[in-house]
Amino acid sequence: MKTNRNIAASSEESSDAIDLAILRVLQDDSRKTLQEIGALVGLSATSCWTRIKKLESQGVIKRYTVDLDPAKLGYHDVVIVQLTLESHTDETLYEFGRVLATIPEIQEAYLVSGDYDYYIRIAVRDTRDYERLLREKLYKIPGIRHSKSSFVLRVLKEATVPLGS
Repeated sequence: MKTNRNIAASSEESSDAIDLAILRVLQDDSRKTLQEIGALVGLSATSCWTRIKKLESQGVIKRYTVDLDPAKLGYHDVVIVQLTLESHTDETLYEFGRVLATIPEIQEAYLVSGDYDYYIRIAVRDTRDYERLLREKLYKIPGIRHSKSSFVLRVLKEATVPLGS
């Protein structure tokens, strides 16, 4: 026999499962209508709208965007750059992050542990474009001690947030 506590836990788990199902649908195609989402997850359009609004207000859904193909826009190469800074003061880290944010070719930047301070993913048109970016932008940032660049040969997996199976 289920106690009230078990019933509450069961309904919380099913709410999480339904929310995850909604998130999977939105990750796959955020242009689906509420009716389409509802049909896929077994809810009415109104119930879907309520849950989506809740997920937005909780910050689970941060924004809606478009996934562009960089190669079709002329950015045929991806470079992973590992960087080490001379100094690790709060001011240096802040300023470095601020400048990185102004360079549109930089797709992602991570402050990491290990041998390097940052891993940066950069979209470039070709090797000449990358050389220009290094000279005109990246190496103009004060405080870079060392960098190592690797061109991506093939993307084996690009993923969104893992939502379980």
